[in-house]
Amino acid sequence: MIRRLFNQCLSSCLLVGAGLLALPARAADEAADVLIKRLSGEVLDSIRADKSIQAGDVGRIIALVDTKIMPNVNFQRMTASAVGPAWRQATPEQQKRLQDEFKTLLVRTYAGALTQIIDQAIIVKPLRAAPEDKEVVVRTEVKGQGDAIQLDYRLEKTPGEGAGWKIYNLNVLGVWLVETYRSQFAQEINAKGLNGLITTLSDRNKANAKKG
Repeated sequence: MIRRLFNQCLSSCLLVGAGLLALPARAADEAADVLIKRLSGEVLDSIRADKSIQAGDVGRIIALVDTKIMPNVNFQRMTASAVGPAWRQATPEQQKRLQDEFKTLLVRTYAGALTQIIDQAIIVKPLRAAPEDKEVVVRTEVKGQGDAIQLDYRLEKTPGEGAGWKIYNLNVLGVWLVETYRSQFAQEINAKGLNGLITTLSDRNKANAKKG
């Protein structure tokens, strides 16, 4: 049950991120909690209208991630944090492979839960942060059938071109996504090195692809 709820919530996280596309100019000055609240409604409406996503079309989901989510998530920071200290020793090619395989793993692992989020609502709690803060936690609840489920976002304020808030970690049921994968990745790195981790992720993604 806990794993099923975790999958449902993380899918909600990924797809809420899908609203972070072609942001209007005001988004750079928009508070993080206001941003999440506005986009939650927009994205959930899009999911309810998209029969392919509801049917678990992985190709469409990956395209959605590539075009709408990734430009607005600091996925390099997310991957680097999950890999840990070994990230600094990785070559640019290894870093790219790690990001690509990690993204594919997340998308394919949780794509099957998308059909279960169309009847849910996301409630954003009041933001506890000072105006000058550059990193914040936006706390939300996913409400549907059964008890409400905790779903939190860590965001950072980015300057320059494309300025605005970007997600770099997710908390589902009290467990931060990056920290969960960091412990798993550390075991692989210690046993097989960075290339071993890349191979393990690639093999897992290939296995998931065969399962559909």
